Amino acid sequence: MSITTKTGDKGLTGLFTGDRVAKYSPVMEANGTIDELDSFIGEAKHYVPGEMTEILEKIQVQLYGIMGELASKGKYVKVGEEEVKWMEELIAKYEEEFQMKAFVLPGSTIASAKLDICRTVARRAERKVAKLVLDYGFGKNALVYLNRLSDLLFIMARVIEKREGKVKEVSQSS
Repeated sequence: MSITTKTGDKGLTGLFTGDRVAKYSPVMEANGTIDELDSFIGEAKHYVPGEMTEILEKIQVQLYGIMGELASKGKYVKVGEEEVKWMEELIAKYEEEFQMKAFVLPGSTIASAKLDICRTVARRAERKVAKLVLDYGFGKNALVYLNRLSDLLFIMARVIEKREGKVKEVSQSS
């Protein structure tokens, strides 16, 4: 099977439902942003500590489930409460290691900068999925997942900076 199908040459693409939609449709905008996030996570995992590499790889697999949920207009749901709970547990674990006391400047190390880019792309994906939830009534699991994911990426970045002694807090007098 070739990756070149030519079925998208007229600006339409297929969903899991069999529907053909414009490549700029809200579903494709959301999935395209999640695909971008997946690629940035793929890059970031080469810079983070070992235990975080495993976390990021698991997230990459879960993102395919999220994209499936959106491409099926909510009929295919593979990621939900269990995955969100897993992330919440990781967030709590990392919050024990780094407790926020002030705003911080993102990107004090290469690894944390990579995670901060992932976090901002996750937030953009979240905004695009929010449109699907609010305007079309599907993607709720994806929305919750992406919200927690951005929190997890944030705290992982701060933990890396703390471990390297490079947290840069923003002072109120700045």
